[in-house]
Amino acid sequence: MTVPLDGIPLAEHAAVYATLDRAGFTDVWSSEVNGADAFTPLALAAAWQPRLRLGTAITPVYTRGPGLLAMSAAALADAAPGRFALGIGASSPVVVRNWNAVPFDEPFRRARDVLRFLRAALSGETVDGDFDTFAVRRFTLDRKPAVPPPVLLAALRPGMLRLAGDEADGVILNWLSADDVPQALAEVGERRPGFDVVARIFVCPTEDAAHARALGRRLITSYLTVPAYAEFHRWLGRGEALGPMWRAWAAGDRRGAGAAVPDEVVDALVLHGSPEHCRDQVRRYADAGVDVPVLALLPTPEAAGGGAAALGELIGRLGGGERR
Repeated sequence: MTVPLDGIPLAEHAAVYATLDRAGFTDVWSSEVNGADAFTPLALAAAWQPRLRLGTAITPVYTRGPGLLAMSAAALADAAPGRFALGIGASSPVVVRNWNAVPFDEPFRRARDVLRFLRAALSGETVDGDFDTFAVRRFTLDRKPAVPPPVLLAALRPGMLRLAGDEADGVILNWLSADDVPQALAEVGERRPGFDVVARIFVCPTEDAAHARALGRRLITSYLTVPAYAEFHRWLGRGEALGPMWRAWAAGDRRGAGAAVPDEVVDALVLHGSPEHCRDQVRRYADAGVDVPVLALLPTPEAAGGGAAALGELIGRLGGGERR
């Protein structure tokens, strides 16, 4: 499950993590956009639920210096030995440049350089040298984690997917359907032992299809108009289906852009229906090669007024049963 859950203060997430654990969820994965940072929700989970595995999906490679990123990852790996995975990625110009005042230059090379730095630094090596996009002078972790965390790379198109397959410990996929997974994994290539495929999957567990599709359209117009995601979906073959949305968006017609997203695209990218039906759809991702399907839970009319009890029941139905 993606954490933290919207509308619930971090201080109250002990109950959320306990509910996820009871419901059969094995992992909690954070994100980092403009809400909570990627590490704090996982640090709380490490303390409150010692069985849950933890992952960042993703931590941008620009918004922390290489040394600080290594220290943050090492600290969490120290707090949860063998249970933490560091997911990194390029993020987007909005997050990096507009919100963090950092130039968004050469994302492929920056991601590659940070990946190489982290794999060396987290293993306890002293890193001293010039990378293509930055230089590091004699950095050594003072607290090397007993179990160095795997480093996964978020990837969309062939170049980054191949980099993940060649040099990372796993790949993180986002904003794709179950039917799209084989195309992405074909670029990753032959998977080494221990290489994990993680995918964030948007889930709106309601039988109110109009609600789910309206919410899905808002998300799609927010995300898939970002140049990297637009190119990703052109590569996946959705250029014709999403062309009207892109043209309306470029013309400044936000309402028209949302209306132009076809139902079949929404239904492919935002799972909806009963919790049991959503769980069956998530299994299709696993069947296609995803090792860790990470749900991103979207608000539903049923859970809106029901409080903690309704949320707990919803999570239980999504999880499918008690974890042993």
